[in-house]
Amino acid sequence: MITKSIPSLFTVGNLFLGIVAIILVFNEKPDYAAMMVIIAMLLDGVDGRVARALNVQSEFGKELDSLSDVISFGVAPAFIMYVVAFQQLNPAAAWIVTALFPICGALRLARFNVISGTPGYFIGLPIPAAGGVLCTLALFYKDIHVAVLLVSTLVLSFLMVSNIKYPNFKKVGMPKGAIWIIPIIVVVTITLGIIFRDHLSKIIFVPLALYALYGLKKNVDRRLSGRSRKRRKALKNQEETAQSEHSA
Repeated sequence: MITKSIPSLFTVGNLFLGIVAIILVFNEKPDYAAMMVIIAMLLDGVDGRVARALNVQSEFGKELDSLSDVISFGVAPAFIMYVVAFQQLNPAAAWIVTALFPICGALRLARFNVISGTPGYFIGLPIPAAGGVLCTLALFYKDIHVAVLLVSTLVLSFLMVSNIKYPNFKKVGMPKGAIWIIPIIVVVTITLGIIFRDHLSKIIFVPLALYALYGLKKNVDRRLSGRSRKRRKALKNQEETAQSEHSA
């Protein structure tokens, strides 16, 4: 019974950190709030692996994970961005954009739970990655114009509900004997976050943003190559038609 509960404890820890992040940002501590979301991402990344390593996967754990993700990577990052950057905007615009992000995240999770994706890929930007980008991007609010932050929030919202494919690293397995290392990794991450709170979150923004842009670039390349193939096929058909008419 205890073994079956271990993955859910990681998921509940993810949810707890999301709630703490919301509290911290409303207490004017956005750096700490962003770090809570990042640590929640770490817990979200291991709960499924732990469940598979212990062979205790369940529908309950899957649903709990989705509900936790909406709070930790949807609501919390949206509030972080709203508090540090959007309060100076027109209230209606700020509220709508802030609400749109977790709504798109919830839609993305609902689709993930009911539709089988392509093996090895996510369909749409995963909400933990989108939330990680948003909460760390918010820390640059003094250096980036609010209009850019607004557009970035809308783009991230769109990417979550899009059909763009993103690499899925969650299926990477974890040996059962390595589970004891996870608490150590979490403690080390928290310690580094406290010591380097002004820099670590901003550094983590870089790989997360690259992941979000990677899927977008691959989608553009795929569309361009598809158009190129169609163009070549059309030219080939025209040449074959011209040759048959000439032969006739």
